[in-house]
Parts: sequence; C-alpha cells; structure tokens
Amino acid sequence: MVGVVSLLSAKAVRERAHKLLALGLEDRLPQFRVDLARLGAVADLVLEVTQQAYPTGDIPFHSRWRHFVIGGADRWAAIADRVTWPDAAARARAEFDLAIVSVLLDAGAGPAWRYHDVATGTRIGRSEGLALASLDMFAHGAFSSHVGEQLRVDAEKLARLSVGDLERAFQVSADNPLVGLEGRVALLRQLGELIVRKPGVFATKDAARPAGLFDHLLARTEKSRIAAATILSELLIQLGPIWPSRITLGGVALGDCWRHPALVTEDETSGLVPLHKLSQWMTYSLIEPLQRAGVAVVDIDGLTGLAEYRNGGLFVDGGVLSLRDAGDAARAHAVDSPLVVEWRALTVALLDRLAGVIRQRLGRDAESLPLAKILEGGTWAAGRQLAFERRPDGSPPLKVISDGTVF
Repeated sequence: MVGVVSLLSAKAVRERAHKLLALGLEDRLPQFRVDLARLGAVADLVLEVTQQAYPTGDIPFHSRWRHFVIGGADRWAAIADRVTWPDAAARARAEFDLAIVSVLLDAGAGPAWRYHDVATGTRIGRSEGLALASLDMFAHGAFSSHVGEQLRVDAEKLARLSVGDLERAFQVSADNPLVGLEGRVALLRQLGELIVRKPGVFATKDAARPAGLFDHLLARTEKSRIAAATILSELLIQLGPIWPSRITLGGVALGDCWRHPALVTEDETSGLVPLHKLSQWMTYSLIEPLQRAGVAVVDIDGLTGLAEYRNGGLFVDGGVLSLRDAGDAARAHAVDSPLVVEWRALTVALLDRLAGVIRQRLGRDAESLPLAKILEGGTWAAGRQLAFERRPDGSPPLKVISDGTVF
C-alpha cells in the first residue's frame, strides 16, 4: 500500500518520467526516438519567447491567474480589489474556490470553440477563453448558494450543475463545440458531492466549499511555510475520488496515472506512470493565493513540468522527439494509449533537462529561476508558437482523444 500511495506525489511523477527518458536515450522506447542535440535550439526559442513576453526578466509563476489577464487588464484583480474583504483569509478562500473550479474546467477546448468576451467584443479560444468563461460564471454567482455572496463556490450548487448550465455559460452550440463538455460537468458535480462528504476538510470554517482546502492546508503549515509538493499531495489525496474511474490499486484511485509496458519496477506499481497534470496545474495556481495570505510556499521546484500538449508539442515540433511510426501523426490516440503516456512522461523529463540548459545560459539557479517561471516564460508559449507555425489551426502535433478531464 505504501508503494501505491507514493504514486500520489510529484516525486513519483519525476522519477518515473526520467526512467522512461533514460530508456529513450538508449533508443529502447517503443513509440518515440529522443534527440537531445535538438534541445539547444528549443532552449533558444524558449529564451526568445520569454524575452519578448517579459523583457525585464520579471517572470510570474505559470498558473491560472495569468489567463485572467486579457489585453493587459487583470480581470480578477479588478473584481477582487473592489471588495472589502474581512481579512486576507477571506480573499484567499474566494481565490481557492475560483482557481479549483477554473482549473477543472481547463482541459483542452478543441480548435473550434471560442468565448465571446462582451467587454472587448473579441472571441477568445483555448485556455484563455475557458479561463474567462469560468471567471464570468464565478463573478456572476453561478456557483454560489448564498444570496448576496457571489464570489464563492458552494458544494451543493456544484452537485446540481447540469450540462445545460455549462453550455449556456460557455456559449456552446453546434457551431461552437467544446470538447469534453459532459466530462467537465461530471467532474464538477463529483467535486461537489465529495466536498459534502468531507466536512472535516472542506467545511471547518464555512459551509462546504472547495475553499475549505485553504484552511486544511493552513493547518499543515509550519511557521507559516508549506512545500509545494505537500500542497499537491493533499490535493491528490483529498480530491482523488473525483476523477473518472481509471486505475485503482489497493483501493486507491490513482487519477492521472497510466500504464506503460517499459516502466518496470520490483513492486505492485510496476508499469504505472503517474502524471497528475491538472492537479499540478491546480497546485501552481494555489501558490499565489497562499502567498497573499501570508503563507510562504517553498521548494516550488518540488513540482514537475506539466504533461500537456503545448509542452509536449514543443518537443515534437522542435525535433527533440520523433515518432518511430510517422503514420501515428495522422491517427487519433486514446489518452491511455502507450504512445500518449510515453509522450507525456517524456515531456515531464525533458522539461527538467530544458530548464537546466536555460538556467546555464542565463547564469541562474533553480531558486532564482524555478521551473514554474520557465513554464510561464516560456515553454508553453513556445509550444503554441511552433504549433501555429506548422499547422494553421495551432493544433498539437499528435491527435489525442480527450474526455475533458486530462489535459
């Protein structure tokens, strides 16, 4: 059982991803070849993109909060700064509510969907559009059961959420399809139901709401300090049951964890590759609310890079990864296929390698330039840039069949 629980950690994600990369460097993986000689050119592109976006070198963390900035205007800050919060914890709880729900809605939208932003008259797609749609829902009290308190998410409201609610809020139609709509709704409903069942975690200071996790984490700080990896572990343990039933071992639901035949260990976890993309994205997005509330989040590099299609696409489009069977680029692949699992795990390990190259070029260390800033600077934007240079719709280099709950 200890081995199983250990998979609910960033450490396990990193260790197993690097095991697969080591096999790749020996040309022993079934799906991809790895060419580290191309990593330098990828680093050049990431540095160029970072310089354009953050010319002063003041790079924020990669998190959901960046997607609430539209045309240079921080939409959430504009809302939050108008509120008279009773204390810093009250604002942090609202931010936890918003971040958790918004991240769970943030799996790939597909190339066709757009959100019409009334404020600017523009149509915004992908992660930024999903972020704005979720923020608008939150700001208008769509998740609140308390009259006069719009900026909150209540478990009972989540548990009653319908596909129609999300269709209307996200402007979904036959001409504006959103990938994985039903999966997103199911995930939020399961979140609401889980929170109701765990009042000792989610209802210690208020009615049951995702923000109860803020107080749960606060109780686990030492001298107002908490490690980023501890936040992730708590998320995986407390929210693990909301994920669709995939792999369960010893009664433990493993979430974003998949099988790959090349990953061999000497215990019951052999063949299992944890990735925990959305949970790590959520963890990155909870760091700033905790910091604003006076909690120091330490060892941020204890988290890993995110195993999603922009970072993964960066290495495929950049030539670091190449398919053994070129025909696989034209096929659609299930998220649990060995090809997708291998791609995602290699992405995590290669982000660590890339971070090392970038820090060396800049004369920086992990403390002054953590992975969270390299991702933001960074790898995600460079992956998107390469995708649009190579494909008119900016789609990833590999086609993945997603249910809206993975990435």
